[in-house]
Amino acid sequence: MTFSLPRTVTAPKTARPHKAMSLSAAALSTGVLLSGCSVANSENAEGSGGASDTLRVVLQQEPPTLEPCEANLTSTGVVDRSTITEPLVERNPTSGDLEPKLATEWSSEDDTTWTFTLREGVTFHDGSEFTAEDAAATIERAVNSDLGCNVEGYVFGDDDLEVEVVDDTTLEVTAPQADPILPLRLSFLEVVPSETSMTEKVREPIGTGPYQLDSWQAGQNITVSAYDDYWGEQPAFPNARYEWRSESSVRAAMITSGEADIATGLSPEDNIGDLGVQYPNNETVAIRMHADEPPLDDIRVRKAVNYALDKEGIVASLYGGRDEVAAQLVPEGVVGHNEDLEPWPFDLEEAKKLVAEAKADGVDTDAPISLVVRTAQFPKIEELGQVLREQMSQAGLNVNLKMLETSQHLTYQVRPFAEDDGNIALLIQHGNQAGDAAFTVEQYMLSDGAQSSFGTPELDAMIEEAGNATGEERQAAYEEVFEYQNENVTQFAHISHQTGMLGKSAGIEYEPNSSSGDELRLAEIRPAQ
Repeated sequence: MTFSLPRTVTAPKTARPHKAMSLSAAALSTGVLLSGCSVANSENAEGSGGASDTLRVVLQQEPPTLEPCEANLTSTGVVDRSTITEPLVERNPTSGDLEPKLATEWSSEDDTTWTFTLREGVTFHDGSEFTAEDAAATIERAVNSDLGCNVEGYVFGDDDLEVEVVDDTTLEVTAPQADPILPLRLSFLEVVPSETSMTEKVREPIGTGPYQLDSWQAGQNITVSAYDDYWGEQPAFPNARYEWRSESSVRAAMITSGEADIATGLSPEDNIGDLGVQYPNNETVAIRMHADEPPLDDIRVRKAVNYALDKEGIVASLYGGRDEVAAQLVPEGVVGHNEDLEPWPFDLEEAKKLVAEAKADGVDTDAPISLVVRTAQFPKIEELGQVLREQMSQAGLNVNLKMLETSQHLTYQVRPFAEDDGNIALLIQHGNQAGDAAFTVEQYMLSDGAQSSFGTPELDAMIEEAGNATGEERQAAYEEVFEYQNENVTQFAHISHQTGMLGKSAGIEYEPNSSSGDELRLAEIRPAQ
């Protein structure tokens, strides 16, 4: 990857008050939280599109928060990222290249200290000027503070970054050790004003994006409007409204009846017809197994779970053969993907044999296992949960299905994990939109990873070595990590690499890409010509 050399430009800093609302303050009101915009509406039939000035989006679920440092969570990022808030640099989901956003240039001589030149003429939605002070504060808040941002564990782990404001348009960021992908890591940080609270998370963000948040009516909708002073090209739709419906068939019907322009998380079985657009979404579905008590603390039982799952049958029967059976947590195209790994074969007799061997050695194979699944996370997930519970039970395990909504599920997904009676087998959907295995293994496989239930010293060392490598050595090192995980750790039972589907009315033009499920960039959507 080639980076341009930075330049140094000094610009005056303007003082300003900021009004980011904390979660505690937001709890005082469930009505319109910011000044509302007028939202046009229509009920056009046959998916012909909506009101000319309002883009209507229907999601699977209401975001639990719009806090920018939680924007790596799909349910938050699909609204925030590159719509309300923006990062310093942004990864092109098609080419994989890093592109300028709030930073125009970046470079490093040693992969440890990186210099960023920031864009001039950018203002936040409250009218205040964006400078290096805001970029530095964003890093301090999301990475170096005790705020507990999800992005910290997801991208940076326990490492803090040293930030130095050289002048208003120049920022230096230093990692504790050489990090050749630090700019890529920083692409996950959505920039907020320096006055944003360092001790409380905010519910409603103030950003620099093409759209500003107007209102969030809890349980009903979120409305945004185009920011008049946006530094880039003005979006085609002056207004947008997000709603949410848990049933995918309902979301599809809203497209075909003309009630919505974009619907996420659909499948052909939702009778969406030609208004459904498939795209590779980089998402992998797997079961993450905890190993802190029997029977899942025995690797034979974890391997038995892998043998017990009929992955080919699941892909064929539930997803029409569109998805691909998975052998690892990242799909082809991500740096570190090991093309030589084969998926675990479906072998129920071998699964039963391994469980019986563990039981004969005194392992309590009758102990309850909670299969924790998030409702409405992706199409047919409830049916998938039932199938997985049944197949694991056929191997001789005592499995209970626990369907949870998003906020409850997150207590099992991210450290510190919720306590539960019995073992935990968590159904996860992991999307590596960054295109590098570091963003998978550091959070899901390190012993203390933000979304890892356990690991080994040997695997930790392999992950650290791979993260310091570049080029072909980096690729080979991560391939070994995935192979070692499958053979010697077996924290995961991989199921499939998914294919996404959007519902799109005939009244709009939009080409979905691998990031559309995580960051639906409204500025890229235009009325049909």
